Amino acid sequence: MPEPGRLGEVGRLFLRMGLTTFGGPAAHIAVMRDEVVRRRNWLTDAEFVQLLAVSNLVPGPTSTELAFHVGHRRAGWAGFAVAGAAFILPSVVIVGCLAWAYVTFGARPEAEAVLAGVTPVVVVILLRAGASLAMATIRAPAFALLAIGAAGAVLAGIGELAVLVAGAAAGIVLGATADRREPAQVATSPDARAPDEPDMRSGRAPAILGTGGLAAIAAPVGALALNQLTLFLAMLKVGAIIYGSGYVLVAFLHADLVVANGWLTDRQLLDAVAAGQLTPGPLFSTATFVGYQLLGPAGAIVATVAIFLPAVVFVALSVPPLPRLLRARHGRALVDGVSAASLGLLAAVVIGLGRDTLTGPFPVIVALAASAALLASRGRLGSGWLVLGGAVAGLARLALDGALGGVLGPLGA
Repeated sequence: MPEPGRLGEVGRLFLRMGLTTFGGPAAHIAVMRDEVVRRRNWLTDAEFVQLLAVSNLVPGPTSTELAFHVGHRRAGWAGFAVAGAAFILPSVVIVGCLAWAYVTFGARPEAEAVLAGVTPVVVVILLRAGASLAMATIRAPAFALLAIGAAGAVLAGIGELAVLVAGAAAGIVLGATADRREPAQVATSPDARAPDEPDMRSGRAPAILGTGGLAAIAAPVGALALNQLTLFLAMLKVGAIIYGSGYVLVAFLHADLVVANGWLTDRQLLDAVAAGQLTPGPLFSTATFVGYQLLGPAGAIVATVAIFLPAVVFVALSVPPLPRLLRARHGRALVDGVSAASLGLLAAVVIGLGRDTLTGPFPVIVALAASAALLASRGRLGSGWLVLGGAVAGLARLALDGALGGVLGPLGA
């Protein structure tokens, strides 16, 4: 059993992250690392990267799956449920409200202004997190080269899943041939676990994965109207097969909702994706917006449950065998390889986001200001304050441009 108070810690942290963490999956991972490794010492950097690697290996929203893992590590299966719900629900509620406003009033320029100010800050947060994780977890030159190669492969257009599989294979080969130092914090025997760490060796997946749990899921699904069931199955398929960045979600939704079924126009889908980007929490909350557009509040609930359900199941199934995997020599080597590849994926996101974002004076100034604030605080300034500052800067620029008659030009300039 976790210590008293741990469940409340998990709930408060992930609720705050769900309410304040903008910028997409990579930004969520960077902020999560800042909170659970640097500020709270719940995990070491090596443990955090291992959980990130496992999250990358299964389909679904990586940052949400990582939240499930961190919650379980801190407070057992109750922490698993609380962390996931606290991280997901704020974004879903906010996106649902935006969907209502969009349907009722149309899009607003303030949302674009917030994104223009927040995105450069996200680049800075990612740079800090990526550099810290790399220095703390890559302990051999061969794995550094593996991370660099993974970043280059993704930038060259190779799919994330292929890069992760290659990283796993390379890790096994390197683990079998190289005499490398083992991270001190990886358990090598059943008794190496810290006394207050949740016992995952004896943990079994929650009852929702048993026969009774599946029946509990199937009953409400069977009661859905035909159009709601169709939407449920479409979103369930997307949640079950999507790999890589949450932004890959756009391609899957476009193929199913725009091309195959004609339920949405291109503009409606892009507006839904924009709503997911402009709100804190998981980008998969885009499904809430889509569901509301199609079937109102009931559609929003159906689409949200369907797209996140596979992640719950996949992570719950991966938790019990994880300690045994990390105790096995080849298992640790595999996870080390995937961890290095995962850092390469993060580096590719930083490079791509920086290339697309830092294209004019305003985003460059915001990024420099965020970097200066971090240096002045010696790294102690929280990511939430940086993101808030970026949002305020974007809104201030919009107001100034309006007062000057539009002479400042587009928001990204």
